[in-house]
Amino acid sequence: MHKKKRLSAGIPLLDMLKSSTAALLLCLASGVWSAVAAADAAQEAAPAARAPAKPIDPALAFPPKMQVFALYGDDPIPNSKSTSDEESGAEQGFIRNVSRPQIHVYLPARMRATGASIVILPGGGYAGLTFDFEGTQQAQFFLDHGIAAFVVKYRIPSDETMLDKSIGPLQDAQQAMRFVRQRAAEWHLDPARVGVIGFSAGGHLASTLATHFSKAYVPNPDGIDLRPDFVVLVYPVISMQSDITHAGSREALLGTAPSDEQVRRFSSELQVSERTPPTLLLHATDDQLVDVSNSLRYYEALRHAGVPVEMRLFEKGQHGFFLMPRTRWQSTIIEWLTSTGWLHSRPDAASLK
Repeated sequence: MHKKKRLSAGIPLLDMLKSSTAALLLCLASGVWSAVAAADAAQEAAPAARAPAKPIDPALAFPPKMQVFALYGDDPIPNSKSTSDEESGAEQGFIRNVSRPQIHVYLPARMRATGASIVILPGGGYAGLTFDFEGTQQAQFFLDHGIAAFVVKYRIPSDETMLDKSIGPLQDAQQAMRFVRQRAAEWHLDPARVGVIGFSAGGHLASTLATHFSKAYVPNPDGIDLRPDFVVLVYPVISMQSDITHAGSREALLGTAPSDEQVRRFSSELQVSERTPPTLLLHATDDQLVDVSNSLRYYEALRHAGVPVEMRLFEKGQHGFFLMPRTRWQSTIIEWLTSTGWLHSRPDAASLK
């Protein structure tokens, strides 16, 4: 009786084993076919994955060659006397006796272009232009960040070459603004994102441009806006007041005995209005050539006028920032331009004017 029970109990067990074996074989077969199908699909896709990437068009990847233009084109240079060209010093990086102003155009690679542009005004105490360090080298820096750069070889104030030497540099700075905005569409630039940067005496010129834009000192028949959209001033001369001015710059621009009206007119801290453009100031507190008080007074004037302003003071750096790595102060400029939105299109640009 017990043997029959074990036999009758073994029959369904055998059936179960057969069913399990069949199911296992079916799963294995299914897995094999799935693996084969996946391998076939991968093999078909492999040639596409291994296809070489399309090379980048050099016309998009590299910036075009720098171009040099006569600042006023074929038009006569305003406020000038007929004299011979006595310019010198370009090989040494410090240009003297400029009477034929030019503008050097550096356009970024189209792949990196932001649409923003900046007019560069080198310093030199209004006695010359530190054209290499504060011009050409800075242009290359801005190119690396997709910003078009326009280095201005502006006229050096001179009674021998100008009818009124005090306004000669300002005329050239205004003409540079006209030049950039006239060609903005051609070079894919945003005419509402054209700034200016000035170094030392070039900082004085940039701040003068930023506070005297309502009056055109150059012919402007098409009414092009002469106001820069943003301003960067690097160890700038700001004031012509005797207590803080750089004496050499003041004498070169205004002469040995300027009137009170001239001093006030060209002291930028006294010319600030609510329409003065947003400004970044950089200065070293140990500057022995241009007193940091120039930047401090301009900062206060801008702040009280409600103009957006930021200032970075470095404890040590001297005039020219030669005692610090260049990246330390240059990175501040890019951070400011980025945080304030000048490297991107600005739909609210019209409201900022």
